[in-house]
Amino acid sequence: MIRNYFTVAIRNLQRNKVVSFINIAGLSIGLACCMLILLYVKDDWSFDRFHQHRNELYRITMQVLNSNGTLRANTPSTGSNYGPAFKQAIPGISDYTRITSGDYVIKKADGVLDQHVIFADPNFFSIFSFPLLHGDPKTALSDLHGIVLTDQAAKKYFGTNDVLGKTLEFQIEKKFIPFRITAVARNCPQNSSIKFEMLLPMKFYEVANGTGGWMSFGVNTFLLLDPAADARSVLTKMTSVYMTESAPALKAARSHGFDNSFNIELQPLLQIHLGKVYGIDEFSDKSDPIYRYILGGIAGFILLIACINFINLTVARSLKRSKEIGIRKVIGGSRPQLILQFLGESFLACGISFVFAIGLALLALPVFNELTNKQLSLTWLLDTRLVLLTVAFFLLTGLAAGFYPALVLSGFNPVDTLYQRLRLTGRNYLAKGLVVLQFALAALFIIGTLFISQQFYYLTHKDLGYNDNDLLAVSVQADSSLQFTRVFRNELLVNPAIRAVARHNDNHRRGHAAVVDKQIEFSYEHIDENYFSTLQIPLIKGRNFSPDFPTDSIHSVVINETFARQAGWKDPIGKTVELGANHQLMTVIGVIRDFNYSPLTMKIDPQLFSLEPPGPDLELDIRVASGNRPATLAFIGSEFKKLAPFYPFSYTFLKDNNLHAYDTQEKWKQIVTFAAIFTVFISCIGLFGLATLATERRTREIGIRKVLGASVTNLVRLLSLNFLLLVGLANLIAIPVAWWAVNKWLQNFAYRITLHWWVFAFAVLITLLIAWLTVGFRALQAAITNPVNNLRTE
Repeated sequence: MIRNYFTVAIRNLQRNKVVSFINIAGLSIGLACCMLILLYVKDDWSFDRFHQHRNELYRITMQVLNSNGTLRANTPSTGSNYGPAFKQAIPGISDYTRITSGDYVIKKADGVLDQHVIFADPNFFSIFSFPLLHGDPKTALSDLHGIVLTDQAAKKYFGTNDVLGKTLEFQIEKKFIPFRITAVARNCPQNSSIKFEMLLPMKFYEVANGTGGWMSFGVNTFLLLDPAADARSVLTKMTSVYMTESAPALKAARSHGFDNSFNIELQPLLQIHLGKVYGIDEFSDKSDPIYRYILGGIAGFILLIACINFINLTVARSLKRSKEIGIRKVIGGSRPQLILQFLGESFLACGISFVFAIGLALLALPVFNELTNKQLSLTWLLDTRLVLLTVAFFLLTGLAAGFYPALVLSGFNPVDTLYQRLRLTGRNYLAKGLVVLQFALAALFIIGTLFISQQFYYLTHKDLGYNDNDLLAVSVQADSSLQFTRVFRNELLVNPAIRAVARHNDNHRRGHAAVVDKQIEFSYEHIDENYFSTLQIPLIKGRNFSPDFPTDSIHSVVINETFARQAGWKDPIGKTVELGANHQLMTVIGVIRDFNYSPLTMKIDPQLFSLEPPGPDLELDIRVASGNRPATLAFIGSEFKKLAPFYPFSYTFLKDNNLHAYDTQEKWKQIVTFAAIFTVFISCIGLFGLATLATERRTREIGIRKVLGASVTNLVRLLSLNFLLLVGLANLIAIPVAWWAVNKWLQNFAYRITLHWWVFAFAVLITLLIAWLTVGFRALQAAITNPVNNLRTE
C-alpha cells in the first residue's frame, strides 16, 4: 500500500510539472530562508557561552545623567580603580579583571605594521575561557614587557606559532622597545564579544597612563561574582561604595562647572552581544535583536505563504483528480486512507523541497553573510537540538501544507466525482483574504524598498557643505610635531598633482563654552590656516587664520553658523568665548558655513576651530588631482617614508569614509529588496493558484460565453477583475501602514527625504501590473481554449 501511494505521488508530480515546480520552488525558498534565519539566531544566541564562568561574569557600566536627572549617555567604561575598590569592599565579588585597548606600531624584518592590542590583567585567562596553545595562563601577563599572541598573529609576524621567547618591538614615545612573547592563544571564537590578536599586561597600561580615579574612564571592568551572590544586592553595595568614594572627586569637578552625575549598572556577560547599545563599545560585537525579529518575520511569512499556496494549488488541481478519488472510494477506499495518501504526497513534496532548500541556502549563504556581517556555516545545523528542530520543522511543514487539502479532497462524494457533477462551492473568503495579506505585505516591501533607496541616494549625494571628492586623509601619528607636518606638506606641494594640504586633529573633541549667560556644548577641532580652503568650506563672515596675525594661535577662534545661532549673535565677529575650566577667553575672528562633519543621522552641532598646536592624533587632508591617482598615492607614500621610515603609511579617501557610514542602511536596503522580490514571487504563485481554481470552476461559463460571441479580451477582463480588486484592497491596507513605518524609520536621520505621494502610486502600479500579468496569463489560457472542449468537461 505504501509503495502504491509513493508511486501515485511520483506520477502526480510528473503529470503536473508546472504546478509541482511552483509548489516545490515556493516551499524551497521558504525553507531556505528559515534555515538561514535559524543559523543567524543560533549564532547570536551562542555568543560568549563557551566561557566557563559565563553566568557569574558581569561588566560594570555607567549611566551619565544631566543636571535635571535625564539620561545623557551610557558608557561601558570605568576607571582602573573601580575593580580593585569594589573587590576589597564587597564580599560577593570573588575577582575582577580589566581590559582596554590601544594602537601601536610594530617593527618587522621587512617594515612596520599598525597593530591593535588589548591590555588585560594577569588573571584574564583564569576568568575568561580562552585556551592557550603554548605558555602558562597564570603567568602569561605577569611580565611588564610580556606579550601574548594568537595563533593567527604569530603566523602573521613569524610564519609559525612556535614563538615562545621571541620578541616584537613596539614603538613607544618614538623608541622601539622589545616585548617578549610569553604565550600563544588559540584564535578567538567567532562568537566571542571579546576578540584580540595581541594581549599586553594591564600593568604596562597603568605605568604609561596612570591608574586613574573615580572620574576617569577608558577601561572595561568585569566582575566575577560568587555563584551564591545576588547581583542586585551586589549592585546596591557597589552604588553605596561609589557614592562614598567618588564624592571628593565629584565635588572638585563641580567646582569647575561639571554638572553631570553617574549611576552604576551591572551588565551580564551573556547580555553584552544582544543587550543595550552603547555609543563606543569595542568589546561587544553588537547585534541589535530587532534584526532577528525582522529577518525571522520575513522568513516565517515567506514559508507561511508557500504553505498556503501549496494548499490553494492542490485544491485548484483537485477537479483533475476527481475521478481517481471517486474510483478509490467506490472500490472500498476509506477516507483515512485517502488522507494518508494526500499527506504522503505532501511530505514527498516537502522532502524534495528540503533537499533543494539546502542547495539554495548554500548558494545564498555568502550573500547572507555579507548582508548580516557574520560568518555562518550550514554545518552549524548539525547540532543535535537543531537536527531535532529541523525534523520537527519538516513534519510541521508537511502537515501544514497537506492536511487541509487532504481533508477537502478526501471528502468528495464518489457519485458526484464519477458523474462529473463536482463543484467547489463557497466564496473562499480565507483564500481571498490570504491574497490580500500577501499583496499587502508585497506592497509594503515595495514601498519600503523605494523609500529606503531614495533615502540612501539622498545620504550619499547630499551636499555636505564641503567637497569630499579627491580628498585624501593621511594619518601622521608617527610625528605630530609642526616641523614634521610643515616639511611633509612642502614636499608634497612640489608635485602638481597635489592641489592642497591641510592639518587637523583626527577627532572631534567635545567642549563647553560660556557665552554671555549661556553654556554651549560644541565640537572642538585644532586646524591650520589651510584647512578651510583645502576642504573648500566657505567663510561667510570675518577672516580665516593667518600667519600675518601671530596671536591667532593664542586668542582667536573660528565658529560655524550653528554656534553663532545658539549664541544669539547676529554679528559674531569680535565676540568673546570663555572656554572650559581654564576660563580661557578667545575672540571670534570668522564664521564658516555649516558642514556635515558627522553622518547625516546626526544634526550639525556647534563647532569651534582653533589654531593651537596639534595633539597626538594628527591627520593631513590632501586634495589630489582626479587623474593618475595610483601614481599620486605612490608619490605621497614615498615622501612619507623618507621622513618617517619606521612608521606605516596609511590613508583613506574621505568620500569612501562618508559612504561607509551608511553601510547599515545599504544592507537593509538590500534585505528589504530581497524580501520584496521573494514576497512578490510567492504572492504571484498564490494568485496563480486562485486564478486556476476560478477558471476551472467557470469552465462551462467560459465555453458558453465564447459560443455567444464573447471576445478573448472580454473573458480576460472578466476573469481578472475580481483579483485586481483584491490587490487594490491590499494596497489600501498597505499604504497607511507603509507611511507609518517609513516615517518612523526616517526619524533616525537628522536629514531625510520627503514622503511623496507618487512613490505610493508607483508601488500600487507595480503590484497591480504584476497581479494583472499573473492572472492575465492564466485567464488568457482559459479564454483561448476551444469552447467545445470546455463544454464537454461538464
